[in-house]
Amino acid sequence: MPRFAVCVFPGSNCEEDVQYALQNVLGEPTDLVWHKDTSLEGYDAAILPGGFAHGDYLRPGAVARFSPIMTAIQKMADEGKPVIGICNGFQMLQEAGLLPGAMLRNQTLTYICRYLHLRPEQLDSPLTSGLSEGELLRIPIGHADGNFYADDETLETLERNDRVVFRYVNAQGAREDTANPNGAANAIAGVRNERGNVLGLMPHPDRCYQEELGTADGRKLFESLIAWTKERT
Repeated sequence: MPRFAVCVFPGSNCEEDVQYALQNVLGEPTDLVWHKDTSLEGYDAAILPGGFAHGDYLRPGAVARFSPIMTAIQKMADEGKPVIGICNGFQMLQEAGLLPGAMLRNQTLTYICRYLHLRPEQLDSPLTSGLSEGELLRIPIGHADGNFYADDETLETLERNDRVVFRYVNAQGAREDTANPNGAANAIAGVRNERGNVLGLMPHPDRCYQEELGTADGRKLFESLIAWTKERT
């Protein structure tokens, strides 16, 4: 049985949500790991949760990138194990150079917290391997800096190499300006690294894994992660 690590930073606030979804709802051994720990030995996957690590000083993820645990995260990524960054965790992975691009302030210059629709673009990633072709997801966001930016060459590389995993769309699955909450380039909500095992997404599956929360679509992503990890353990 795989074991999951959820890394905790000063100011992160979604670690217990991720742990609860994986451990209490889906029955997978999941531990909280403090950011000053230096090893992830014995773990098969790691999740960097959302929140405001180190108060988002300088910019989101900029200080967390230097936490001791990030060396272990890099090692896990190099070994091909799944590393998932959710919201602030996505920003950390970008700051650490494990994922491309950067997160700018939302185009509205306001914090946005609401449900929206996502279109999975690839079905062979750690978070989408259990989804069906054309399946749409309803998952909430909660961020002020989710405006994905990359230069034209990087965007072209991401699109050409199928590294865009999630895109903001309307309820019918089509891209339109009103469905892109933060102005993200190409309506990008999530990307993966070249190897495919490191993935970041701005929406929060950890906030919608049971119907009582408004939708259980987040559970599908965690179930995909569990299956993907078991196949490689």
